[in-house]
Amino acid sequence: MKLIDLRSDTVTVPTDAMRRAIARADVGDDVFGEDPTTNCLEETVAGLLGKESALFVPSGTMGNQLALAVQAGAGDEVIVDSESHIVHYETGAPSLISRVQLRPIPLQGKVQDLLSVLNNAERPGQYYYPRTRGVCVENTHNRHSGAILPLEMLREVGQWCAQRGYFLHCDGARLWNASIATGITPAEYAAPCTTVMVCLSKGLGAPVGSVLVGSRELITEARRWRKMLGGGMRQTGILAAAGLYALEHHLPLLRDDHRRAQEFAASISSECEVFFDPPPTNIVLFRPRRTIGQEMLITVLVQHGVFVSPGPANWLRAVFHLGIDDEQTDRAATILLNVLSRLTKSATIMRNSP
Repeated sequence: MKLIDLRSDTVTVPTDAMRRAIARADVGDDVFGEDPTTNCLEETVAGLLGKESALFVPSGTMGNQLALAVQAGAGDEVIVDSESHIVHYETGAPSLISRVQLRPIPLQGKVQDLLSVLNNAERPGQYYYPRTRGVCVENTHNRHSGAILPLEMLREVGQWCAQRGYFLHCDGARLWNASIATGITPAEYAAPCTTVMVCLSKGLGAPVGSVLVGSRELITEARRWRKMLGGGMRQTGILAAAGLYALEHHLPLLRDDHRRAQEFAASISSECEVFFDPPPTNIVLFRPRRTIGQEMLITVLVQHGVFVSPGPANWLRAVFHLGIDDEQTDRAATILLNVLSRLTKSATIMRNSP
């Protein structure tokens, strides 16, 4: 029986059609700016997000770090959401690469009070405080179960930053999901931001790659930083071709990921608390209504062929993607409910045994 891997939307593999596109890719030396397929991808993504220029990078983490490096200096401060990817999952890179200080605050967990939270976070003007240079937001938000940052809130933050001369960077690893879910174009979401990073290797199913977009000046400097960090990858067209194929053929399929996430959440809601009901995009955070250890549940689910990942606090995470179909969605929910029933019965027997 095929394993059902819901750990992340990064576990997808290229389809046969994507592999054919990779094999046909026209390539050149990207460090010299001569890879036509990579150039096409960068122009395409810049156009989709309404920005002057774009840069193909190996990963979302590199894209985020380049955005910080070209917009803030050593010792500067950047305000970020305390639950953001850039805080939890980028191995302390801001302190090493751009040498900035992150100031984590509950920014996107209180989206209706977002401006109040930012106003309260402002530093006085005294020299001994770090200089605030910018704000980073995440859309959609991984640790908030794929939550979408409302466009009107994003515009307010962009205006707040512009009034103070701050940059606004969006970690848009799953911005495509926000766009598909709301019908708001990626360019509209990107407009309030000075830089945006989008991933090709998550919901879109490409094997590698992200793209950083912004002004021509910022992207020129980001290209220099990419080279310093070992990201000059030469004949990148074989990777860029996968991204172009994904944008053309896989983008509409995100709707199915969102639908399956909602169906999964509805199926398990009798025995599990769900972070959002229904989930806004493709990420379901859930936890049993009865106390069952997170690690134990993950281990037992693996034994039954279902992979999920630990989420924040005691939540578990199931992410729906190109590699999951309707039958697997139903089967994953059924297996989870059966496992919870067995674990609950076992716990009851143990408590009642003399």
